Amino acid sequence: MAAPGSLHDAMAARVDRGEFPGIVTLVARDEEVTVDAIGVTRLGGDVPMRRDTPFRVTSMTKPILAAVTMMLVEDDLLDLEEPVQRLLPELAGRRVLVSSGAPLDQTVPAHRPVTVDDLLTFRLGFGLITEPEVDPPVPVNLRADELGLALGPPEPRTPHDPDEWMRRFGTLPLIYQPGERWNYNAGSLVLGVLVARAAGRPLGDVLRERLFDPLGMRETGFWLPAERARELPAQYMSDPATGTLVENAHTVPEVWSSPPAFPSGAGGLVTTVDEFLAFARMLLHRGVHGGTRLLSEKSVEAMTTNHLTPEQVEGGRHFLGGHGWGLGMGVAIRPDEVTPVPGRYGWSGGYGSNWFNDPHERLIGIALTQVSDFLWNGALTEFQQLSYHVHPSRPGGEQ
Repeated sequence: MAAPGSLHDAMAARVDRGEFPGIVTLVARDEEVTVDAIGVTRLGGDVPMRRDTPFRVTSMTKPILAAVTMMLVEDDLLDLEEPVQRLLPELAGRRVLVSSGAPLDQTVPAHRPVTVDDLLTFRLGFGLITEPEVDPPVPVNLRADELGLALGPPEPRTPHDPDEWMRRFGTLPLIYQPGERWNYNAGSLVLGVLVARAAGRPLGDVLRERLFDPLGMRETGFWLPAERARELPAQYMSDPATGTLVENAHTVPEVWSSPPAFPSGAGGLVTTVDEFLAFARMLLHRGVHGGTRLLSEKSVEAMTTNHLTPEQVEGGRHFLGGHGWGLGMGVAIRPDEVTPVPGRYGWSGGYGSNWFNDPHERLIGIALTQVSDFLWNGALTEFQQLSYHVHPSRPGGEQ
């Protein structure tokens, strides 16, 4: 087999081909770290990507929220098996659609209440529908759009604060029975409201006090000062009809320069590559940061172990791609195109970012772009594969 190419060369070639204007990658093994900033922050621009460039990491928010949830579980503010209706009375007395495409009044009673664990494992019975297509125009989706819940893409954002959002969400039936299926995204939206109520503080304050401050993640949050927000790269996705990258007009810097009405635990954070590394490294060290334990080993194990049945993995294949799901993140449960050894865990952000930890290799990989196509044009797989061949301690960083 030919020796693998350089991660830098592979990503630089994609930038040269115009697949994305720029990218920041980080590969860490033990205490050695290689960071590579390539290209610029927008197509046709001249502002270079830097190591401290801030990025919207969208769904990479989910594992951060899961970690803080487990901190509250350890403090006995939450219990994984308890019904969420203690703190979310809006979700008491759930009814369930007879089928995902049924009219909203065709329901049956839920077999059991939704639990905290259901939210973490995305088995609450509600989320993005992927059959017969992704997000089909069925009654429950149309009603969610009318209510302004923003259950899918992170922008345009919902205008509602957490209490009003939860009140509106509570008027919808579940789509499936609790525990039955894995469905993406809504679990983290609901979980963010639950965590804030359990802690008695706004979600952003809870994340900062419990995780960001202890880890030194000073800029990670739901918004940035205006001058820093202006440094966010432009966000793009290709037009399916033309293949041309089109800028997302809903996520301009002004959107990020003040606190949102609804801090999204599913996709609302901005961060930098080094600040996310602090979080990733804490998990790789099984809950310890700088000699201080922030999470128990048991909690880290729960987060990074698959909780789904084979049928649930198959049912979630559109998002999971054959991986399992821990708490707030995907888990490799079989050999794949990246490595023959299962156990890698992490998640991607829909705006073009990815993080993984491989505990067997003591390896962390983080790639940050703001082009959604990164996730499906082959660049993500190439990044992950070549990360295994980066050796930070060697001259030049790679073999």
